[in-house]
This record gives sequence, structure tokens and C-alpha cells, in this order.
Amino acid sequence: MKITDGSHNPPKGVEKSNNYMLSSQNVQNGYLDMTSVRYLSDENFRIENQRTQAKKGDVLLTIVGTIGRTCVLDGTEGNITFQRSVAILKPSEEINSRFLMFFLLSQNSNLNSTAQGAAQKGIYLKQLGNIELHYPPLSEQHSIVSRLDAVFANIDALKANAEKQLGEARQLFQAELTECMRPKEGWEEKTLPDISENLDSVRKPVTKGKRTAGIYPYYGASGIVDYVDDYLFDEDLLCISEDGANLLMRTYPIAFPISGKVWVNNHAHVLRFNSMTTQKYVEYYFSGMKLDEYITGAAQPKLTQKAMNSIIVNLPSSLEIQHQIVSRLDALSARVKQLEEVQRKTMEECDALKQAMLREVFE
Repeated sequence: MKITDGSHNPPKGVEKSNNYMLSSQNVQNGYLDMTSVRYLSDENFRIENQRTQAKKGDVLLTIVGTIGRTCVLDGTEGNITFQRSVAILKPSEEINSRFLMFFLLSQNSNLNSTAQGAAQKGIYLKQLGNIELHYPPLSEQHSIVSRLDAVFANIDALKANAEKQLGEARQLFQAELTECMRPKEGWEEKTLPDISENLDSVRKPVTKGKRTAGIYPYYGASGIVDYVDDYLFDEDLLCISEDGANLLMRTYPIAFPISGKVWVNNHAHVLRFNSMTTQKYVEYYFSGMKLDEYITGAAQPKLTQKAMNSIIVNLPSSLEIQHQIVSRLDALSARVKQLEEVQRKTMEECDALKQAMLREVFE
């Protein structure tokens, strides 16, 4: 079996072409993800492809960064070549390509444990060449592949169903959030200074080297970043991110509650409300609105106190109505969190089941 890796040259891309250079991020277990690729000119493709010469039946394996993802080329991908983060295994006629792919999946933990490197882990081609592959006759390989394909398809269907239910719940929550926060007759336009007290002056940043470990949460722009031996606040408050890429990306909530004895640095605004119902309403309000027009800074996005204070909050004048909205959103949020946990466990159980099947076959 011949083993090579992708190009070691810095890729010279073009804006668009029919020639693709892929990296490890494009190789997923069982398939190629072509949503983000680099395009090559005909000449550069000819040069780069001299090393890989990828063709139908070749088995791909990620060997740099995220190690161990693998798939088989089915010949429909077009003109493709690879960067060095991908190994290309060309099995002999005695080995079924998908049998080899499943074998590599069974070796995932071993591959990761033998990876080398500090900043970025990697596998050398020599290490791959030293892995022993014991295989039965082709007819038995075909039988094994058919059985694993069928079992894996059923497992993937379970994963897809869990993801679908979670996606539908998230869509329902977002739709309800948008509707609940839509201004209605009798509502008032308020700014945060109208309905809360700003406690930013109490915040105090402490560099990591000067912090003393303790039991009190130390909050930053997106939540707890450490635990320290002292606290600045001891009550129910709302934090709103002041800076960081998350203001635009929204990977984590930008408005989050804090309670009890905590320390907050200068990367999150701190607000006190007279009513916990209003605080929760504002938390949901910020989770559903775009802040782009209020954010300054390109390299380091920032929501200044002045900009934050200019944001208009559409607020029901009645606490009872605020409570009804919060209760409705709390219930939907709880359902989303429940399905997130179900999805997480399903993914873990499905992956464990796949590994158990692989061990049964290859060990």
C-alpha cells in the first residue's frame, strides 16, 4: 500500500476554478466537506497533484491538527489535491477501500496518542506505515463493510434525529423570542439608565499572575474565567459583554446573570435592577437583538457604556406582562437545554457504539 501526504508548498490560490485544494478541515468521517476550499489554476494544480495523484478508491486520513478523520474518494469530487495535513492511502487490490477506512476509524485513539508536536499535533507518514493491518480475503472484507455500513447508517439516523429535534426547538425559541419582544400597544421605550443602575465603577481587573486562587467566581466578558479568593459583588445582577469577538459572533450569551459573591473584571458591564423580572426580561431582550450598530472597533469589538446606554429597550409597562413573557421564554429555553443534553448524550452514545462495533471487528 502506498502512503503519501499532500503538498508541502504554500498553496497559490486563485479566485475560482474547477481545481480544488483541500485541507484536513474538508475531510470528515465518511465524506468530504466541500463548503470551504482553495481553488488552483490549471498549472498549479498540475504541479501540486504530482505528489498526491488522488483518484477513486483512495483513502484520506487527517494527520495534522484534528487527527484521525477518514473517508474514501468516490471519484465524483472533481479535480482535487491536498495540503500536507491530509494523508492519502492507496490500498492494493487485496484491500477494500472502505475496509481500510473502517480500520483507520478503529485506530483513532491510537493515532491521537502517538501524535507529536507542541503547538499542533501531527502524525508522520512513517508512523502510519508501521501500523499493522491484518485483513481477511476480499469476500469477507466486503461482508464486514456491508455490515458496518448498515449499522453506521442506523446510528447516524439516530444522531440526525436528535439534531433535527434540537434545531426545531431552537427555531421555535427564536421565533417566540422575536414575537415576544416585538413592541405592542402600551409598551414604553426605555434605556438601561431608566430601568437599572450601572455598577461598572465597582469592577476591577486583576491580571492572571496576580490572582490568588479561591472559591469565588471571577467573571469576564462571556462568563466565568477563573476562581479567586475575594469578591466585589454579593447580589443578583446582570452582566453585559463589553468587548470581544463574541459581541458579533454570539457564540456565548452576551447578557448573563450573576448571583452571590463574585468578582467581575472590566470586560463586562454590571447592572442592578429593582425587579428580577425586569432583569430577566432585559437578558432575553439582549439575546434577541443585533448589536452591530452599537459596536466599535475592528480588531477588538467593543460595546462602550455610552453606546450601551443609548440602546432602546421596548418594555411592557406592567410587571405582570413582563413576567408572562419571561415565564414563556423560560419554559422554551428549558426545553432547548433539555434537548441539548439529549443531543449531547446521543452523540456520545452513538460514537461509543461505533467504536464498540469497530473493536469487535478489528480487535
